[in-house]
Amino acid sequence: MLQNRVDPSGNIIRTEARGLFMGNRGVLHNDNKEIVRPYKIKTWITCMLAFKNRRRPVMAPNRYTELFFMDEATSFAAGHRPCFECRKAEAHQFKSLWLKGNPDKGFNEKTLIKEIDSTLHAERIDEHNLKITFGEHPENLPDGTFVRIGEEPYLLNKGLLYLWSPGGYAKGIPLPGSGKLPVLTPASVVNAFRAGYVPQMAI
Repeated sequence: MLQNRVDPSGNIIRTEARGLFMGNRGVLHNDNKEIVRPYKIKTWITCMLAFKNRRRPVMAPNRYTELFFMDEATSFAAGHRPCFECRKAEAHQFKSLWLKGNPDKGFNEKTLIKEIDSTLHAERIDEHNLKITFGEHPENLPDGTFVRIGEEPYLLNKGLLYLWSPGGYAKGIPLPGSGKLPVLTPASVVNAFRAGYVPQMAI
């Protein structure tokens, strides 16, 4: 069983469960198909599982490491964004709504996506490769956002929280009565959700 599935905190884990999307952070594995680094490049993308009948062996030597996500909301929480090749429409929509939701960044439609990638990278992990979070009241968050309760990731959707696991979500539970929770989804992505981007959720 390969270590190639990503959880909402961005950790690369082993599981037999399959995912709905593939991702890329560059070459992360060695010749023995072992993960040796959390990322190689700052461009973390989310791709379709199938595109133009392309076929490739998983974790081939010196080729990018194929990562997998249960759904798009999980990939966003981990710090990825849509690919501009295989998910062109979603990528352009995300960029447009990311710009709309983050006017304080000073970017515009002519801004290269690599500038947004650099912003996302600064929001996803710190200098020690640890997940960055921020606190917010869950009732103030848009659908598709992940929060953490204790050590567990929960997806927010339609006023309920759904515990994430590699094989799917548990039954929804009500929001906590009060207090802020650590938010796993990067802050600027949360703003893009507020601006109208709705991530795919396997609920």
